[in-house]
Amino acid sequence: MREVLMVAEKPSLALSIAKILSKGGLNTRKTISNACPVHEYNGQFNGAPAYFKVTSVCGHVMSIDFDGRYNNWEKTDPAELFSATTVKKEANPKLNIIKFLEKEARSVDYIVLWLDCDKEGENICFEVLDIVLPKMNNGRMENVFRAHFSSITDKDIHAAMKNLGVPNKNESLSVDARQELDLRVGCAFTRFQTRYFQGKYGNLDSSCVSYGPCQTPTLGFCVERHDRIQSFKPEPYWTLDVEVKCPNDGPCIKLDWERIRLFDLSIASLYLDLVKNESIAIVESVKSKVKTKQRPQALNTVEMLRVASSSLNMGPHTTMQSAEHLYTRGYISYPRTETTHYADNFDFRSPVSQLTRSPIWGGYASDLLKEGIKNARKGSDAGDHPPITPMQNASQAEIGSSDHWRLYEYIVKHFLATISPDCTYTQTEVKFVIKGETFTCTTRTPLDPGFTSIMPWLAIDDGQTAPKLNQGDRCMVEKVKLTERKTCPPDYLTESELITLMEHHGVGTDASIPTHINNIGQRNYVNVVSGRRLQPTNLGIMLVHGYGRIDRDLSLPTIRSAVEKQLNLIAQGKAQFEDVLKHAVRNFEQKFLYFVEHVTKMDKLFEVTFTPLSESGKPISRCGKCRRFMKYVATAPPRLYCNTCDETYDLPYKTNVKLYKELKCPLDDFELLICSTGSNGKSYTLCPYCYNHPPFKDMKTGTGCNGCTHPGCPHSRTTLGVCPCEICEDGVLVLDPASAPNWKLACNNSRCTAVLSLFKHAHRIAVSSDVCEECERYKLDVVFHKDKTPLEDGKTKHTGCIYCDKIFSELVSLKKARLTVRSNRGRGGGRGRGRGRGRGKRQPKDKMSQLANYFV
Repeated sequence: MREVLMVAEKPSLALSIAKILSKGGLNTRKTISNACPVHEYNGQFNGAPAYFKVTSVCGHVMSIDFDGRYNNWEKTDPAELFSATTVKKEANPKLNIIKFLEKEARSVDYIVLWLDCDKEGENICFEVLDIVLPKMNNGRMENVFRAHFSSITDKDIHAAMKNLGVPNKNESLSVDARQELDLRVGCAFTRFQTRYFQGKYGNLDSSCVSYGPCQTPTLGFCVERHDRIQSFKPEPYWTLDVEVKCPNDGPCIKLDWERIRLFDLSIASLYLDLVKNESIAIVESVKSKVKTKQRPQALNTVEMLRVASSSLNMGPHTTMQSAEHLYTRGYISYPRTETTHYADNFDFRSPVSQLTRSPIWGGYASDLLKEGIKNARKGSDAGDHPPITPMQNASQAEIGSSDHWRLYEYIVKHFLATISPDCTYTQTEVKFVIKGETFTCTTRTPLDPGFTSIMPWLAIDDGQTAPKLNQGDRCMVEKVKLTERKTCPPDYLTESELITLMEHHGVGTDASIPTHINNIGQRNYVNVVSGRRLQPTNLGIMLVHGYGRIDRDLSLPTIRSAVEKQLNLIAQGKAQFEDVLKHAVRNFEQKFLYFVEHVTKMDKLFEVTFTPLSESGKPISRCGKCRRFMKYVATAPPRLYCNTCDETYDLPYKTNVKLYKELKCPLDDFELLICSTGSNGKSYTLCPYCYNHPPFKDMKTGTGCNGCTHPGCPHSRTTLGVCPCEICEDGVLVLDPASAPNWKLACNNSRCTAVLSLFKHAHRIAVSSDVCEECERYKLDVVFHKDKTPLEDGKTKHTGCIYCDKIFSELVSLKKARLTVRSNRGRGGGRGRGRGRGRGKRQPKDKMSQLANYFV
């Protein structure tokens, strides 16, 4: 029996595909990659019996990076990055995807790729193939198949299985070119800018002064609008407001002046006097016309992002996450598409029939089926995926999250609107003449609501209602007033407007636009203010203005748009990968060298906006080299600055930093600091110099004293470590000496928040050199307060294991434990003295059972 391996892009997709193709008759087993199970079933492939294995990856398997010797910012000239060697690395080594795929590919005869049907998906196809083909029975391309699908429905999945194709190498190469270009350009500019400006200014409030070929033009749009607002000068203007009373005791109606407004007060006053002296307004003409408000075009990604931001108050990044959630669960079709046109043979009845089951829009969908579905408007066919379409009906309880539901609700209503009748209404325009001046009154009366029945926020507004008037009717002038107003500046760009600009200028793709907008927010280049408007910060403004002084192309969308066109030529097979990449890299390298040479032009802007590093921060601890006080700069990135030595030392993010008892590091004489993540978090000591320059090979940069392996330091992991952490499996539970009187052990893995609350009435605690005979953990030497001791006979001293000692185990509680990073590695990073959790004991498999085993 032949063996077929099928690989999807996400575990949830693999499960859905396996259930559909196996008709529910599948077996699931775990693998060496805990994230990606394998679903197995027997079936038919190419007319012969076959054994199927359906599994997945978790997005990109590989990522591009520079060779290790180029990753040191201090030792590498950023200009070298344009020609530096790049390598492909496993994107997430902890998931073990490469080993997992190699193992599953053994004995496989065919592979079917179910990756997302876009350029990124094609790129992941070839990442998978590079791993599995050498391990397959007959690893040739004729045994490789590609499934093309747009939704996770029975019909689409079975159709894709019957019409398998091949992966597109050219589209994959275009993604490779984009990744390498963005890596070289982004890293070169970012490293240079970050080192140059963070070394001079203390209040940039950004951890990284980054540049991106798409990110920076996106910021440029926001700053351009800001500049228009700042340079705007309001001008006064005057309008003539007139009200007339209809004949036969009719209502009063407001009229619109045909001249709209005037900017000259003297002339406006002349017209005021002219009209004010007349008491009768004569109806010159009455025109009525039936008009149509067209139903919307089919929904694509960019329109979905625009509407979600402007109407649902959802950011683009959040919107795409919700859309991915709905897609992977089969509620909507593929959410990344540029197409707004349905194919002529598209089956509308199936999704509409699904929607008739809903208590919310079921009646409307049923009426559509009875009265006949209208053909959707013609739109743009980008040749990628059909427009975003609901594929099955769901209730709010089934979908869950409020954001997911609101987006799903909009997609459903938009889809139903696209196949509904247009909205029709009557527009009546009545012209009045007062002393030769023309005024109008326009009313709109709905005739057939059409699609606005399902999208009521787009319904025709009646406005003011006027009685039926005829030509020659005379109306009394009730009010004439000259009103002064001022022109208003434009407001800051909304996310919706920014998305429109990015699409128009070709900055980013429908898939990457949310990422670029999210990035400029994370870098503190813009703030999202009321109405989801993007207000640039001082840093964002100075960067764009600085690029304008040196090389305006760096912040304009034109250069990225040109690159995207060249990358599309690779995808279409009209240009060679090497030629396009080489040309683009050389172009940006020349721009980078020019930028470096003239960076002082940008620096002059920074000088008048930001505070020099020497004047920033407050004194906190002494430098181990000059013995002068260093200043603590709390704004991002947090750091210490020694004005005498002119050196900076990075500190941990999002921590409170204080001097620790004026104690010094035995290695370099720097005063120690205590870093705390809050009252419910954990605290640890660190040496500023060791934190940035690890003194031992087994220490990583960014390690505090709780990770130091110094054998004699009283603050090191060697002295204060008790046992490996069972939550993250990478860290060590270390005694926190600064936590008294609320003593606790905390994991020294910065990504793990496991904290063990110890004895409340302890006067002093130290880690003993003795090891517990039962579990081989280090014991604690505890001295209790004499009037609150839990020991018998008023004893105050006791040595024991917090897990095995009967007295201690009752006094220990798990105060806070949240697994933030899953790890599949063994318990690395132990103290060197610890030996694991006991000999001969069988440990519970799941984490919660292990915790219960500790404390119960």
